[in-house]
Amino acid sequence: MFGMGAGVAPEDQLDRSQTRRVLRRVLRMAYPFRKTAYVSLGCVVVTTAATLAAPILVRHGIDAGIRANDVYELNLSVGLYLVITALAYGFGRLQYVFLNRTGEAFLRELRLKVFAAMQSQSMAFYDRNKAGVLVARMTADIETMGELIQWGLLQFLASGFLVVLAFAVLFTLSWELTLVVLIVFPVIVIASVKFQRDSNVAYLSVRERVGQNLGTLQEGIAAVRVIQAYAQEDHQIKRFQRSNRSLFDSHVRSIRISTWYFGLVEFSGVVAASLVVGIGGWLVHRDAVSLGTVVAFILLLSSLFDPVQQLSQLYNGVQSAAAALHKLFGILDSEPEIGEAPDAVDLPRRGVLEVNGVTFTYQAGTHPALKQAEIVVRDGERIALVGPTGAGKSTLAKLMARLYDPSIGSVSYGGTDLRRATLASLRERIVVVPQEGFLFNGTIRENVRLARITASDEEVEAALARLGILDHFERLPDGLDTEVRERGSRLSAGERQLVALGRAALVDPAVLVLDEATSNLDPGTEAEVEAALERLMQGRTTIVVAHRLTTVQRADRIVVVDKAQIVEVGSHAELLERNGKYAALARAWEKSHAL
Repeated sequence: MFGMGAGVAPEDQLDRSQTRRVLRRVLRMAYPFRKTAYVSLGCVVVTTAATLAAPILVRHGIDAGIRANDVYELNLSVGLYLVITALAYGFGRLQYVFLNRTGEAFLRELRLKVFAAMQSQSMAFYDRNKAGVLVARMTADIETMGELIQWGLLQFLASGFLVVLAFAVLFTLSWELTLVVLIVFPVIVIASVKFQRDSNVAYLSVRERVGQNLGTLQEGIAAVRVIQAYAQEDHQIKRFQRSNRSLFDSHVRSIRISTWYFGLVEFSGVVAASLVVGIGGWLVHRDAVSLGTVVAFILLLSSLFDPVQQLSQLYNGVQSAAAALHKLFGILDSEPEIGEAPDAVDLPRRGVLEVNGVTFTYQAGTHPALKQAEIVVRDGERIALVGPTGAGKSTLAKLMARLYDPSIGSVSYGGTDLRRATLASLRERIVVVPQEGFLFNGTIRENVRLARITASDEEVEAALARLGILDHFERLPDGLDTEVRERGSRLSAGERQLVALGRAALVDPAVLVLDEATSNLDPGTEAEVEAALERLMQGRTTIVVAHRLTTVQRADRIVVVDKAQIVEVGSHAELLERNGKYAALARAWEKSHAL
């Protein structure tokens, strides 16, 4: 994956029709910002015209002023030159201001839309996409877009406009010297075509390596506790070193391509200027052209060769930005697998949870994670899901909470298929409490309120009081206003889990789906979390992915999942009496506890 010299993924190479489609879509998205864009375009036109007018004024000053010994014409040329230069400077600054304002406004909206699209995606989307790659989409790809929007498109037009007008002005001044310039120009055109082809692949390779490097970086930061716990710092450094080296090699290849091309263009410009001076001097001697014309030609050559360089660079910038946009639009166009049906209805407040012939596959072409699952969970019943690692119990729990939709079959609550339920009522009726509650940077109060943003301080405190944990947090120096910092680093694992339970209590759901909320706690906080959890489960339907025998024994019924199938259902005593899969698991648990 991080091997040196790897090519660009085929899906990152866009053909011209794809690039055109992407750019047309950008223009449609940028339509609300058209007024400032038009002002910027007008500034570009004025700046370009001033750039071409300056050498013509120099020509007039030499021919009509210096050579003719006419002070008035010389002063007039100098005065107009200063005015033209001031206009070019002023409109250039205005162009910068309006262009950046337009670009930043567009990027602000694009970031918002992409982030909103990511937030609306289901779990399957995040199974397919690494967090580091998604971060790269929001950072590196949008940064590339900023370069295109803020400079690329208008500069592309300005450079093309400048090349065409420069040729027209050169031909008007002297067709003979224009033919001299055309001797060198085909070399530039051929080199530009090759540069565009080679650099397109190189720049896209850089983009791919940026995403991979950010992915490795993100994993290294997110998993730093695990890395240090197992003393794997050196291994992770070497892993990042490989991805970083791959990025370095891609950048070096792109620099090598750019170096030969821009060097050739600059050398061609020098050759063209030398030919103009040599042949132009001969033509001046023969009175075929004026001295001022030759000087104007020399000055205008930069207006011809510099835009050609810029057009080649901008072409690849457009290609690179189009590839980045293609990926961003892929996120924007992704339809969440867990969507709301057009005829969606609210789920009833209480009801039976039914799993009807459910088969589920995480990825097409792979073995099912769950096959033909059937179970009915009565209102207020506690169900424990047990089985070996990878058996499918967590998958079953996620399907019962509609974090995924079944490939075959259905899950219903109160007689309503969860796929026909409004998402708002679904998340109010069925709440998932993960094994480790994620806390955001902020206060304890803000983290509890995340479950229901409109909740008042009194409602937050009442939810914690119902669980018997309000006093625990109020004993902290700042009480519920204690800052938890990133990922809740200021709180213990038990306190983080208490906050997660407080969120669930604030929603007050009918169904709780728990991934063994007390499995990773220290003895000091485990009893408090278990007491809070017991209060939370009172009067609610509860589905527990169980990892402990004590949790399983408290369940009304136990569902044993093995090899993606439900193989046993019954109470603790009934399943022990059958002496099947559950009995074997229970003996293994007891043995490990005795050890």
